[in-house]
Amino acid sequence: MTKNKKIAVIGAGIVGLCNALQLQRHGYQVTLFDPNGIGTKCSIGNAGHFATEQVFPLADKALLGKLPKMLMDSLSPLRIDWRYILKALPWFARFCANMPTEKYRLNSTALKALNTPALDSYKRLLGDSFNNHIKLNGSLLTFENFSLREVEKVYHTYSSNGVNVELLDRQAVHTLEPQLSDQVNYALLFKDVGHTPDPHQLSLCIYDMFVNLGGEFIEQAITEINVQSNSVDLTTQQSEHNQFAKIVICTGAWSKDLCAQLGYKLPIEAERGYHNMLSTHALTRPVASADRQFIMTPMQSGLRLAGTVEFAGLDTAPLYTRAARLLTHAKAMLKAFADVEQGTHWMGPRPSLPDSLPVIGAAPNHPNVIFALGHQHLGLTQAAITSELIANVVAKQPTVFDITPYSIARFQ
Repeated sequence: MTKNKKIAVIGAGIVGLCNALQLQRHGYQVTLFDPNGIGTKCSIGNAGHFATEQVFPLADKALLGKLPKMLMDSLSPLRIDWRYILKALPWFARFCANMPTEKYRLNSTALKALNTPALDSYKRLLGDSFNNHIKLNGSLLTFENFSLREVEKVYHTYSSNGVNVELLDRQAVHTLEPQLSDQVNYALLFKDVGHTPDPHQLSLCIYDMFVNLGGEFIEQAITEINVQSNSVDLTTQQSEHNQFAKIVICTGAWSKDLCAQLGYKLPIEAERGYHNMLSTHALTRPVASADRQFIMTPMQSGLRLAGTVEFAGLDTAPLYTRAARLLTHAKAMLKAFADVEQGTHWMGPRPSLPDSLPVIGAAPNHPNVIFALGHQHLGLTQAAITSELIANVVAKQPTVFDITPYSIARFQ
């Protein structure tokens, strides 16, 4: 009897694309589903930053004292739509429950396990195409109003957690990035960090590799998952697709309904981010601001200003003033930017879980259903390493590190 090699990957964002290519390369017959095309939503509008240095969970006790001021400031990186507060309260309760020191430490360890091999995983996945789509110039975290002692404390926090980082004074900062304002006094240079000049082209490259290996794409939304004892059947509004040996769910912020259909609780929030895409060029690497909490990334077509966190649900119309205000920060950060006009505005919902960890691994009660979702701000960073772990799970092989912390069982 021929072994069933049919795999369905649901979701064609960067996480789904990496999984589809990885599994097709491992000899499976993969069908990829997404109603919105290839590499859209967060995968097209993200900051393009492979943020391997971000090994700290968002649920940090230090955030609590800053919240009132952040919520009152129109230039703040955080906004909560007052009409959405009641719906978001259960998520925020879980978020705060992850702040105690031991939980924070464990979640940080789990983030580090994913981030440390992230770029090497992309090298294996992309092969000769890696240098065409990922630049390894590092990134900067700048400081304008921090004292040297405060900056040194931040530096120590990263370095003591194994992050390859260097503390730069004003002269060294401006040697690397001459366009930065003289108001920037210090910066941390993260050396093991990369960026892509075009996130969408990266997605399309992975898709082309997948198709060239015989992968199939169906531009339809999965509406029903029917799990049999040895296979899974999928239904869309247009058709039925049957007899998959396994399915991999990579549907990001839209994952709650599919998980609920299978009986799993997923406390996921659409943590909406914005970007402002300028046509001008100014930098050679991503530059984030510790004071302003946003990031500027050099892209092929210009400079992308990205950041902000907005809790307003999946379906609320974008508030593009959030994107427009990013230009105010950029003008303060960059020389000769006073006359730069607004660029193209975009919004996308990050799939965020309250412990800052993704869900990776087989469903506890459905071993032929596998999850790869909820990567919050780090979907681009962690997509390739996630695909290697999922390939191990599909093949029932040991993973290179323990993936128990990412199990959906932690929420049940």
